[in-house]
Amino acid sequence: MTTRTVRSLVAGKPVEGAPGGTLTIPNPAHLDEIVAEAALGDAGTLLAACRTAKAAQPEWARVPAPVRGRAIQHLGRLVEENKETLSRLLTREIGKPIKESRGEVQEVIDTCNFFLGEGRRLYGQTVPSEMPDKQLFTFRTPVGACLIVTAGNFPVAVPSWYLVPALLCGNAVVWKPAEYTPATAEAFAQLFLHAGLPEGTFNLVLADGPQTFAGLEAGLEEQVIDKVGFTGSTEVGRRIGELCGRHLQSPCLELGGKNPLVVMPDADLDLAVEGALFSGFGTAGQRCTSLGTAIVHGEVHDDFLALFEAAVRTAPIGTPTRDVLYGPMISKRFCDRFEGWLGLIRPHHRVSGSSRTGRITSANPREGFAGDPDAGLYYHPAIVDGVTIEDDLYRTETFGPIVGVATFDTFDEAISLANGHGYGLSSSIYTRDPLHAFRFRERVSAGMVSINNSTSGAEAHLPFGGNGRSGNGSRQSGMWVLDQFTRWQAMNWDYSGRLQKAQMDVADLKADPGFRLEP
Repeated sequence: MTTRTVRSLVAGKPVEGAPGGTLTIPNPAHLDEIVAEAALGDAGTLLAACRTAKAAQPEWARVPAPVRGRAIQHLGRLVEENKETLSRLLTREIGKPIKESRGEVQEVIDTCNFFLGEGRRLYGQTVPSEMPDKQLFTFRTPVGACLIVTAGNFPVAVPSWYLVPALLCGNAVVWKPAEYTPATAEAFAQLFLHAGLPEGTFNLVLADGPQTFAGLEAGLEEQVIDKVGFTGSTEVGRRIGELCGRHLQSPCLELGGKNPLVVMPDADLDLAVEGALFSGFGTAGQRCTSLGTAIVHGEVHDDFLALFEAAVRTAPIGTPTRDVLYGPMISKRFCDRFEGWLGLIRPHHRVSGSSRTGRITSANPREGFAGDPDAGLYYHPAIVDGVTIEDDLYRTETFGPIVGVATFDTFDEAISLANGHGYGLSSSIYTRDPLHAFRFRERVSAGMVSINNSTSGAEAHLPFGGNGRSGNGSRQSGMWVLDQFTRWQAMNWDYSGRLQKAQMDVADLKADPGFRLEP
C-alpha cells in the first residue's frame, strides 16, 4: 500500500515546509508498513490558522443557518460515499477492527444527518415584557473562531462532534488532530474542504502537543481564538482549562474515564459478561468510555468471574482486518504507557483472562491469535480480580486491555466504588430491579448511565460528556452541544415612544389584602 504524504491545510492550501519536524506513522498491525509521512507545523502554523479562521468567520456567520446546514448535508453525503475508503484508512493507521471503523464513520454520517436539521432549529424565544409597547427577544449567535484539539482513538467520530455543530452555528474552525493520526485527519479534512465551505472557514493543523499549547497561548493572547474544544487526558485538559480561564474563556473539555460496571445479584450474568467484554476490551481498551472496574456483588462474584474469564480466553484477537474483538495498540507510545499500568498489579490481585500478560509475540503467544503476532503491537488481555478502593489500579485510568474486578456487599458500597476515583464519564449497572436502576442513576457521578448495557457506545443525538476528572460539565452531541458553540444574545425593542425603565416604570395592580370572607 502507498505511503501518504500529508501536511497542514490553511485556507484550503497545504502549508509548505515542516517547522515542527516530520513524523513517520507505521501501521500498528504491520510495523514494516508506513501509512504516512507527516510534515508537522509549529506554534506559528497554529497561530496563522487561527488568524485565518478569525478573518473568515464573520462572512460565514452571515450565511443563513439553513444554508449552512446544506454544507453539513454535503459533508454527510461525501462521508457516506467515501465510507469504505475512510474506514480502511482508519484501520490501517490506528489498528481499530474494521467493523468498529465502519461504525465510527457511520457515526459521522449520523451526526451530519442530525445537524442538517438543526440549521432550521437554532431557535430563540420571544419573551413578554413587563411594560407595554415593548418586546423582548433572544438569539443564538456564533462564538467566533474555534480551536478543536482531539485524540486519535476515535479520529473522525469525536472530531465530528465538535466540527459539525461549530460550523453549523456559524463559527470558523481550526482542527488539531492527534499527531499520530495524520493520514486519517488529512483525508477527513479533504471531505470538509469539498463540502462547500468558504475559504478559511475550516483549517487543519498537524502539530505535536507542546507546539499546540504554545500556539493556543499565543492565539488566546492575540484574541484570535474564541472557543477551545479538547478531547484527551485529564492532565492536559486541566492545563488547557487553566490557560483558558486566565482569558475568561470556558473550554469544552471531554477527558478521561475510569468507568464502572456494577453487577447486582439479580443481573443476567451472560448479558453482563457480554457488556463487560465489549466495553473492557473493545478497541483494545483504548476508549475514554472503556470499562475500568467491574463492581460485582459477592453473591454472584465467582459465577460472573468464571464466565468473564472464559469469554476473554476465547475472544478473537489479532489482525484488525479480520473479525476480531480487538487488534493492536494504537502506537508505541500507548504500549509504553500500558506497560507502566501493568506495574500497578499488586500481590493481593489475581490476574486471569489469558495465560500470559504483556505483549503478544511468538515467544509470548496467545492461543488462537488471528495473524502474525510479531508483526504488530498486540497485548494480552488482563482481568485483575481483588481490586480495592485503596489500589492505584482502581484510581488510575488504564488505557489498554486491562479490567479490574471489585466485590461489594451493599448498594452503598457499590456506589462508593463507582464514584470514589473522582472520574465521572460513563457508567453501567446490570439489574432487573427498576429501583436499583433509578437509584444508581440518581447517585452515580457519571454524565452517562447505561442500564443493562455496556459503558461504551454513544448515539449521535444524546449528550456526551463527563464530570469531575472526566470534564468540566460541558456536553457534546445532540442539541446540547449548541450551547458550546453559540452565545445567547438578548434584545429589547421599545416602540412606546418614551423611555420606560425596567423595575421602575412598571404598572401596579391595586389589590385589597385586608379583604375577608364573612364566616
